[in-house]
Amino acid sequence: MFHENVFNLDYDSPMFWFLGSVLPRMSSVEDVILAAVACVVLSKQRRPRRYWVRPSLNSRATYSGNDLLDDLNRDDVDPLSGELRTDGSFKNFVRMTSEDFEYITLMIGHKISKMDTNYRKAISVTEKLAITLRFLATGDSYTSLSYLFKISKSTISCLYLMVQALIDLLKDNIKVT
Repeated sequence: MFHENVFNLDYDSPMFWFLGSVLPRMSSVEDVILAAVACVVLSKQRRPRRYWVRPSLNSRATYSGNDLLDDLNRDDVDPLSGELRTDGSFKNFVRMTSEDFEYITLMIGHKISKMDTNYRKAISVTEKLAITLRFLATGDSYTSLSYLFKISKSTISCLYLMVQALIDLLKDNIKVT
């Protein structure tokens, strides 16, 4: 038969099974060749990756979550006296004072920090903590946190280790009823 001699396909390939089901119904050799060419072309087409990091998130090196936290800390310092206000922007953003934030960062930083690689810089402990606290305090969606901190939604969704580290740190101070 024609298709047994021309096509050299593995018996496990989807193309073999497709042709095996279509060929008996074909009326001419041209139809068989056209079907085979269409299968090969369609199976070879692959959508190329548009980009490794979205351009909107790629500007993270210019202005990131750390810069935002630094700006909020500067807002909390009284410009005339230099005193630290405890009711300012930083507390409104992460729902705790900057001293408490630093304390938690120091206590759990060694558990959740990652090393930079040749391909990209790791997300800092302060950014991870800020994202987690912002999520827990406001219930913002991963999309809105992604735009705010310039970190992908899939990365934000993987910050559950941060919550576990917070629970381990604060388990003596949490009352469960």
